[in-house]
Amino acid sequence: MSKKAILLLAIMIVPMVSFGQSFFSKYESMKGVTSGVISQKMFKMIATIDVDLDDPEAQGFLDMVKKVESIKVLSTGDKTISSNLAADAEKYIGSSKLDELMRFKDGNQTVKFYVKEGRDENHVRELLMYINGLKELTKDANIEINGEKRDIETIVVSIIGDIDLREISKITSKMNVPGGEHLEKASKGKKQ
Repeated sequence: MSKKAILLLAIMIVPMVSFGQSFFSKYESMKGVTSGVISQKMFKMIATIDVDLDDPEAQGFLDMVKKVESIKVLSTGDKTISSNLAADAEKYIGSSKLDELMRFKDGNQTVKFYVKEGRDENHVRELLMYINGLKELTKDANIEINGEKRDIETIVVSIIGDIDLREISKITSKMNVPGGEHLEKASKGKKQ
């Protein structure tokens, strides 16, 4: 491959990578947004935990954890931020070439799943979950973060790695990732 071709490829990839990073970094320090990032290093630490190898569920969990590179979560109750987050999520979905896996709508609540293809039809490289319209459901839920009551309108979750859609809901439920209960519906819809 020529140096020009490599340079051209690098120039094309950098904006996509930097947009994905800037999408989350733009919001994670913003007032009115709660964010969380779990890195690959944390997953490697979890994978070293001594578990009962006779317990197939525990072993399966550890096998999945070893393949996850990161989980990023953003949530907000602010309508303006939610609107901006929706627009930026759409740009991210387009630039990252994510395909819609499924969506649910119930009243004002919308749950959408997007994926980037992986090594086969049950594995994806990235899973993006976008949930909007939660304010009515969370206004009386007494959710407190840092001692402050919060309403949640929008949640965005990005999971990157070698993700088995049939198993990912187990990770998110064990780690209490917001919106993780919706992944179980998505993974059941994808099972073959």
